[in-house]
Amino acid sequence: MRWTKLSKNVIVYICCIFFKFKYNYQNLIIYEAIMRYSDYIKSVHFKHKSISYNLLTKKGSDNQKIKVSGQQAFNLIKPYCSSRIFEQMKAVIPLALYLVLFQFFVLQYPVQDFLALLGGLIAVILGLAVFMEGLSTGLMPFGTIIGDNLPKKASMIVVLIIIGILGVGVTFAEPAIGALQAFGSSVDVNKAPYLYEILNNWTFPLVLMVGAGVGIAAIIGTIRFVKGWSLKPLIYLTIAPVIVLTIFAWFDPNLRSILGLAWDCGAVTTGPVTVPLVLSLGIGIANAAGKGDSSLSGFGVVTMASLFPIMAVLILALFVSYTVSPEQIIESAKNMPTVVASDKSILEQTPFVEIILGVRAILPLVIFLMFVLFIILKSSLPNRLITVYGLVLSIVGMCIFNIGLTYGLGAIGTQTGGILPAAFMSIPISDVSPIYSEIVGFVIVIVFAFLLGFGATLAEPALNALGITVQNLTNGAFKKSMLMYSVSIGVATGISLGIAKLIFSIDLATILLPLYAIGLILTFFSSEEFVNVGWDSAGVTTGPVTVPLVLAMGLGLGNAVSATEGFGILSLASICPIIAVLTMGIIIQIKNKFSQNEDYANSIDPNLVTEKEL
Repeated sequence: MRWTKLSKNVIVYICCIFFKFKYNYQNLIIYEAIMRYSDYIKSVHFKHKSISYNLLTKKGSDNQKIKVSGQQAFNLIKPYCSSRIFEQMKAVIPLALYLVLFQFFVLQYPVQDFLALLGGLIAVILGLAVFMEGLSTGLMPFGTIIGDNLPKKASMIVVLIIIGILGVGVTFAEPAIGALQAFGSSVDVNKAPYLYEILNNWTFPLVLMVGAGVGIAAIIGTIRFVKGWSLKPLIYLTIAPVIVLTIFAWFDPNLRSILGLAWDCGAVTTGPVTVPLVLSLGIGIANAAGKGDSSLSGFGVVTMASLFPIMAVLILALFVSYTVSPEQIIESAKNMPTVVASDKSILEQTPFVEIILGVRAILPLVIFLMFVLFIILKSSLPNRLITVYGLVLSIVGMCIFNIGLTYGLGAIGTQTGGILPAAFMSIPISDVSPIYSEIVGFVIVIVFAFLLGFGATLAEPALNALGITVQNLTNGAFKKSMLMYSVSIGVATGISLGIAKLIFSIDLATILLPLYAIGLILTFFSSEEFVNVGWDSAGVTTGPVTVPLVLAMGLGLGNAVSATEGFGILSLASICPIIAVLTMGIIIQIKNKFSQNEDYANSIDPNLVTEKEL
């Protein structure tokens, strides 16, 4: 058998040499098929079983427990903890320092409640470190196991129903979703009654509708994985009703204030919980169906998870507008009794309210995943203790992060946004305002917003991972640094436009709709590869640090300049990187086309070209 295989290989090798010599002798062009290294690895890898080293070692009767001192235990745990904390410090500390220094030196305004702010930022760092570790060790194994086994033990309808329910659950578990609930009280009911009503009295339906949008996106994304559909038609079909609803709300003066919230919800949903968990499920199902061999199979779900929540929130706003009138909302807000901190129960006060919200966000998702795994699939976790450890970390991390959001990110963002107009106009809280002339002040604020967006995006760990992936998928044509700078510049431009929108009281639709029109045109002329990467690139910019900070800053700035609402910055920060990446992709396509034409022309032997061909 071995000699038979060897002889076949020898014959094939000799034939290849012969034909190559023949073709070279005739001066013909040989086109070589190019295969990505990632695809090669997927094609040649073999499934293998792992065995623990402990099973190979003989257990003696004289085994004794190893005694570890406190110092030795600390030395063992220190690298494990420090690496995870340091990763979050790189994202939080530079942004916080930038805001504090800008506020103190440029805006000439001291930082208020510094100790509480410092404690909140520390809580954010610790909370995110603990939560992300719990996510990778606790929640992600559920997604991997369920994604690999669900198609084998359930019908496609059951699979899609579970995926949809899971989409709703992960939305509640997103750290940034709490930012929407926290900023509801800052909206002026007289200027934006429907926005006030949704954020204060329809909070649960709001999150539920956003989750329903993510669930529908997860279902469509899974079907796309299995069927191998192109992303372009799905983008056109999804954006069309979103734009129609946007235009309808734009022409209604009462619903116009909802647009910023609706489009920002698309950015809030693509966080560290939704994307990896839903993506792992979708790719696992695609692999089980034998349709996961494409190197681009993982792209596209972020795009769908960004667009469908926008549609869902706009539909909710229409429903609320038919349920209650603006006059009723304003009257109800006036008659609502003022609740002081002393009248609240202990469970309604900090930090217990943040802890309850953290448990409420993670625990239902965990219970549902356990139900699917143990009841429907009748499977078990391979490392149960480690998974339970990760789930506990997820809940604890979410609780700590919520406390940090209240006293850290939300506080510094609101504070900076509130004092930002002092650069170009007189405001009550600043005795030296306006600090600069109107034109100079505008320029300073726009530059501040640009640098904030650029630095915050460049510090996102997900962007670095996306850059490496794209570089591998494009065979080095789209380099990691090129993608990272394209996305960062796009986000910075979007945040600058959002700040300008608030300062000059520009309707969001007048900026957003033309930008999306440009994005759709670029999509039409872009290859499928760059469309997948470009539209998903916006998702990496909306991390758990950037979203609450930008939201708080926008609302603080909106209140300071008496804007109707402070939402809309995140939506502009999402479309601009899409345009930037698609533009770079088209430039690379054109460059590669010219390069191929030059290589083809140089490969032709002029002695073999006839006069007719010339």
